[in-house]
Amino acid sequence: MTSNVGGIDRVLRIVAGLVLITLAATGVIGAWGYVGVVVLATGVFSFCGAYTLLGLNTCPMKPAEEEHAK
Repeated sequence: MTSNVGGIDRVLRIVAGLVLITLAATGVIGAWGYVGVVVLATGVFSFCGAYTLLGLNTCPMKPAEEEHAK
């Protein structure tokens, strides 16, 4: 499993996931807020299956990968 979620994207996913879970747990929003668990997991593990399907990647390349790509 290669990381495809990087930096700012990762932080935003973690924060959004925690906010959704908290709002659902306190009853402010409905049970759909527990979708925040998926959002949180994608941020924690730096991997998003939807990004893979769409060919997206917000994770910067490592120097060794740049050398190998040439």
